[in-house]
Amino acid sequence: MSKRRTDSSGISFTALYTGAVWHRYGLSDDALTTREGQLLYHLMTPFEAASKAAIGGNIRTFLLQRHLIIDHLIETAIREQGITQVLEIAAGMSPRGIRLRERHPTLHMVEADLPDMAARKALRLMAAGRLGPHHQITPIDILAEQGEQALETVIDRVFDNDKPVVVVTEGLTSYFPLTVISDFWRRLAKVLSRRPGSVYLSESYYRPGQPLLNGTLNTLGHLLGAATRSRVSFHFRSDPEARQHFSGCGFTDVTVHDPRAWYGILPIPESRGEPMVRVIEARVPA
Repeated sequence: MSKRRTDSSGISFTALYTGAVWHRYGLSDDALTTREGQLLYHLMTPFEAASKAAIGGNIRTFLLQRHLIIDHLIETAIREQGITQVLEIAAGMSPRGIRLRERHPTLHMVEADLPDMAARKALRLMAAGRLGPHHQITPIDILAEQGEQALETVIDRVFDNDKPVVVVTEGLTSYFPLTVISDFWRRLAKVLSRRPGSVYLSESYYRPGQPLLNGTLNTLGHLLGAATRSRVSFHFRSDPEARQHFSGCGFTDVTVHDPRAWYGILPIPESRGEPMVRVIEARVPA
């Protein structure tokens, strides 16, 4: 991403870790495994175990909750709305594109990320024979307001603009202050409004009121911020606050998914107490 307002070039650190988590839990492809990711997985294991014991959840719990709920919502959009185009921004080492294309061979899947990460992933998927006309990787800069890597340019270039599109940002938005990421959300809502029936899927982490948990999150936020050279932000405190904000950004239909509503329905791990993550499903008129 651009360094004009926020330097997010270090976020690839978390992309490698999450990629290792997907692979460890049987959600990924061998083509996406990295030595760095596996090392990070092992280094984080003691911290993850302590967090699970202390607060009833850890990073891996929330990663799996958000990932599988987003997957389910994409599947619903494809099967029930007939959507045939998906854009995953900040795709990192996400296996979502591979899995979606295996289930839906005619789906037009585009993965987008910082130029270095996009190039790295493209090389891996090309070597595995995974890329083609219906599965592409492209660089994007969500802060750029013009140019080849701008959101508007990318969507216009890679998709049939007479059809709706599902746009996913997973593991991205918390690395930007609310004022910065809200500019992106407003621009995205405007772009999608020209493609009726489009859907935006993302996640948000809430800052809890419980002091011990809040302190743990503060520590985790500082650690991730130092590792990624970014500021980790908790944007909202409640579902109504999140809905109101996304509505204010131009989305006309906003649903906030609490993982607890999916316990026993999707194969997601359960938190002890209230999960800290929510999945945002924001739509424009059909």
